[in-house]
Amino acid sequence: MSSSTLERLSFERPIHELESRLEYLKKQNSSPAVREEIQRLRLGLADLRKKIYANLTPWETVEVSRHPERPQTVDYINMIFDEFVELHGDKFYGDDQAIRTGWAKLDEFRVMVVGHQKGRNVKERQACNFGCALPEGYRKATAKMKLAAKFGLPVLCFVDTPGAYPGVESEERGISQVIAESMYEMSLLRTPVVCVIIGEGGSGGAIGICVGDRVAMLEHAYYSVISPEGCAGILWKSGEFKDKAAAALKFTAKDLLQFGIIDDIIPEPPGGAHSDHHLMAARLKQYFRASLRELKKCSVDSLVQDRYQRFRKLGSFIEES
Repeated sequence: MSSSTLERLSFERPIHELESRLEYLKKQNSSPAVREEIQRLRLGLADLRKKIYANLTPWETVEVSRHPERPQTVDYINMIFDEFVELHGDKFYGDDQAIRTGWAKLDEFRVMVVGHQKGRNVKERQACNFGCALPEGYRKATAKMKLAAKFGLPVLCFVDTPGAYPGVESEERGISQVIAESMYEMSLLRTPVVCVIIGEGGSGGAIGICVGDRVAMLEHAYYSVISPEGCAGILWKSGEFKDKAAAALKFTAKDLLQFGIIDDIIPEPPGGAHSDHHLMAARLKQYFRASLRELKKCSVDSLVQDRYQRFRKLGSFIEES
């Protein structure tokens, strides 16, 4: 992804200024002094990008996770897997485009892929409800996961949603029950399950396909019970306090690794996953491959038992008198 075509985030202004200066110098004569200055600026730009992205605030992390050029599930499918065959429909109501499922091949592993899809342009985003899945999306995901377990094939999940679709039709078709059933069925799947939050991990919409033996997050993703805007609206009665809410929610990858909610953090390229799709895909592929080789050594019974115990421990607290 060319840096000149990327949408700029507010905190990236110093980076943009250096890049503009660098582009200007490239158009000048190629004198030794200009070449030396270009080299100096390149080194400075790399250091500045690393420094800024190593010190993002929680709200800035949310901005990165929502970047319009950030790789989505379909992008990763195209870059990571071979022989992907998409599977459609829940055999009950319809085919929700906000969740994609299908068979795929990852090196020596044949797997089932499940993931949220937000869409790129306006038409795609409307078809995908901006990544907010309806009940039929979770029913589709559950059915395909059970199909994978039937044939003893691992399940790989890509989580990227602000939350389940909040409309009337979603409630009419039982979204809460469907998500609960999805979590229940995933907890009992007799096959390895690896989940990665690649962008937004919002509320029940995220955890509906995020009950796994290994749960990881990309470095600049977030995973939370509520969006910062929603939290600010409830606690401070105004979305203007979204940055304060983001800090209070403790939903960054570093926070959740410390709390034991996730197992691993997958580093992003300097400048975020949107700055280098192929490098991010290569790192994600390496994580999936290593996780599957590790989980392959475990018995099915131990996988199910450990998965159950893992989620029983989440949300533990201590009462003080």
